[in-house]
Amino acid sequence: MIVVMPVKLEGPLRDLNSWKPDGCSIVKALDIVGARSAMLILRESIYGTTRFDGFAARVGITDAAAAAALRKLTDAGLLRKQPYREEGKRTRNEYVLTEMGRDLLPAIFALWQWGDKYLQGGVPPLERVEDTTGEPVRVELRGAGGDEIGLEDIRIRVNEDWRRPRG
Repeated sequence: MIVVMPVKLEGPLRDLNSWKPDGCSIVKALDIVGARSAMLILRESIYGTTRFDGFAARVGITDAAAAAALRKLTDAGLLRKQPYREEGKRTRNEYVLTEMGRDLLPAIFALWQWGDKYLQGGVPPLERVEDTTGEPVRVELRGAGGDEIGLEDIRIRVNEDWRRPRG
């Protein structure tokens, strides 16, 4: 059995009973993408789905649920509406990933990679490979110098800039 040490907490964070994770970025992110339908709509965006009917059908949700999820992701800035019009029909919107949405790709791919490893019985249904080389694509934690970083090599501290008033 491998024992992995937790991250190192610095300063006032060391005493877990003395602070609350107020303003936690994970909580804020999950408020937007924590629903199953939101993550699956983002997956479909990666696959190239852009139209409302495609999202609802491929994710397997009702039109009302698709509308709510698309509205939430659009309001949050992960998707943007782009008008289109088929000949003889009214103008509608398709939904495309924004830069903010694309910046979420490592988190989506990390969840996908984790599911492949632990939930697919050793054989994942899909592979993520680099287009030009066919080499597998993996999500890893790396420091600014490029070295892979393990959990025990991470230190978490309070960001003093976050504590300062903004405005």
